[in-house]
Amino acid sequence: MEKSKISDPFKKARLEKGFGKMNDQNDPVTMILGHKDVRKSAHNWKTFQSGGEEVGRIVVPSEVHIRDTRQIPFEVDPPEHKGYRDIVEPWFKRPLEAKYQENLSQIINNVVDEALSKETIEVVEEFALKLQSRALTILLNVPPEKADLWISWGTHVFRSEDTALDSSKANILYDYIDAELDKAIANPGNDLYSVLLASENNGTKLTKEEAKGVMILTFAGGRDTVINAVTNSIAYFAEHPQALERLRDEPEIMNTAIEELIRYFSPLTQMGRVVTEDTQVCEHALKAQSRISMCWASANRDERVFEKANEVVLDRKVNPHVAFGFGTHNCLGATHARQIMRILLTVLTQKVKSMEILDCEENIENLDEFKRKVGFDSIQVKFNKL
Repeated sequence: MEKSKISDPFKKARLEKGFGKMNDQNDPVTMILGHKDVRKSAHNWKTFQSGGEEVGRIVVPSEVHIRDTRQIPFEVDPPEHKGYRDIVEPWFKRPLEAKYQENLSQIINNVVDEALSKETIEVVEEFALKLQSRALTILLNVPPEKADLWISWGTHVFRSEDTALDSSKANILYDYIDAELDKAIANPGNDLYSVLLASENNGTKLTKEEAKGVMILTFAGGRDTVINAVTNSIAYFAEHPQALERLRDEPEIMNTAIEELIRYFSPLTQMGRVVTEDTQVCEHALKAQSRISMCWASANRDERVFEKANEVVLDRKVNPHVAFGFGTHNCLGATHARQIMRILLTVLTQKVKSMEILDCEENIENLDEFKRKVGFDSIQVKFNKL
């Protein structure tokens, strides 16, 4: 079996009943699996709520035991959501600027050059984590050396070896953000911390807690997802050199290829909501205050929507994937992530002839009745120069 292959464990349940079940820390989740039902649920923010009273409950696995700061605008519903989104959206569109892309290109070129200079490289820690952390300094507009500390945290901010969620590890991030916000209060600059603290929502300045909520989302939301996307891409092109050759010969399909890789990998498996009233999905009854998840990974393999759903089709013409979410809470960091992927694949076509997977350990999510590979815990790769 191909090491880069990401299987679809949801197919049977998706076609037979449209939903699945998982237990999350004794707080059950009904997983919505079909593309149409996922989009419909994501759009219906009144019945399937992101805000709610319990902070962290919409995340799967739930973060209610490790976090009491609301992630903004992720855990806020309309109409309040729009005020926060209007503040942060222009900042997160900066990856469209030429200077931003130039800085990002320099980072990615350096990471690829480093990989080419070594006999072999462990891609998760030594390539993807470095790339993600260094790219984040551009998104936050902070000095590049800040990335060294973030890299030292390792790939999993919230997880340790023996538990899904680790409050002591999470507090490292929360304490760091508190300290950085205090510095920005004392000496405002042109970084994201300072911009948030100077922003107003409906005529009122954002509080430190609100700014912290945006920063937690920025750090946590774009970490594992970018690492998975980058690592899975390296694995795919290592096993499909003809695909890398095609991108080299047909750069015009680059954007289409990126959307297809993101659909296929679905770096974030699912995202939850809290049900506000008794309702039903797929003829399955749901009680008020219960939880659902919109399973992006399953929706992105729905054979009723995607022809050859379990294959990577680099020039896929129609691709309504939901890997970046859907509706009100579509991913703020999508523009940044797309630029990372675009520049990375471009640099690979310019500098890399081929790649070889020498050894790997898969990262498997245990979702009770479903077991899903999201990427790798480690993967040793040899990069060969063009």
